[in-house]
Amino acid sequence: MEIRERLQEFTKKDDRIGALSFFGSFVVYFLTLYLAIANSGNWGVMIPMMILNGFAAVRLYVLQHDAGHASMFIERKHNDWAGEALSVVTFAPYAAMRHNHNMHHSHLSNLDHRDTGEIHTMTLREWNEAGFWARLQYRLYRNPFVLIPAGSLFTYFIRYRWPKNAHTMVGSVLRHNLMIAIYMAVLVWLGGWNGLLIWFLSSFFGGMVGVFMVYLQHNFEDTYWDRRPDLDPRLAALQGSSALDLGHWMDIGSANIAYHDIHHFNARIPHYRLRKCHQMIRDEYDLPVIKWPEAIRSFSLKLWDEDQERLVPFPSSRDQSGSVEARA
Repeated sequence: MEIRERLQEFTKKDDRIGALSFFGSFVVYFLTLYLAIANSGNWGVMIPMMILNGFAAVRLYVLQHDAGHASMFIERKHNDWAGEALSVVTFAPYAAMRHNHNMHHSHLSNLDHRDTGEIHTMTLREWNEAGFWARLQYRLYRNPFVLIPAGSLFTYFIRYRWPKNAHTMVGSVLRHNLMIAIYMAVLVWLGGWNGLLIWFLSSFFGGMVGVFMVYLQHNFEDTYWDRRPDLDPRLAALQGSSALDLGHWMDIGSANIAYHDIHHFNARIPHYRLRKCHQMIRDEYDLPVIKWPEAIRSFSLKLWDEDQERLVPFPSSRDQSGSVEARA
């Protein structure tokens, strides 16, 4: 059976499961935030609650992403209502996030449309032709100790206040930012400035988990990039996107977004069916899985080598013919 037909059985949406995931995730988010603030100074309680709150924020972001694909609830309007509600705690304006993410799906693995991706990737040829400052900027950008914390701070707290293509949905973005301001005011009113600090640190941690996951979704050695007309959408989805096996608890915290290959192949599959779907067809279609060692190693891979068709580290030296010898 063709894989597309095989996946059809998993596209069925269930409002009961969607509602349980939606409201349950909100309960965990606000409960852990309350416990962290209420136990300020009690590090044995506060820190674990902040970590759980960060993961709850990641999960809520993935649910908003699901709503953008209209894959959490049966009715489109229910997905949109959920997406707008989630945007207040995820800090991502729903309409802009949905538009930009759909662009990402449309141009996945297209070297001529890398502006639609979450993490920018240079080709090896572009690196060789780049000057000192361009290389330095890219080195810093792809350094995980810069990319992950700075990416969290910039993307979720700064960039999303006026995201890409926001000029086409000004009213939506302004309303979103107003709701953010009200949410912050309520936090200060209920928890004081210390409560706001705890919220920020928890959210900052959640943002770093989010950037970590986003990086691994398309940045690994045997990923896929090409140019049209040779670009194959099937390969872009199944080979250009990863399946991360980082443990069941990570799957729960990230609402199964780790199974990104299946998601890109069919974005109509709800998050609550992705894990089971991948596990059932993994062996049948020989889908590769990335575990922790390969996931960590992926952060050493920086450039797309169009000749070798794989992601490679920064070049370490040049031989006399001008070829590049990359680090192992």
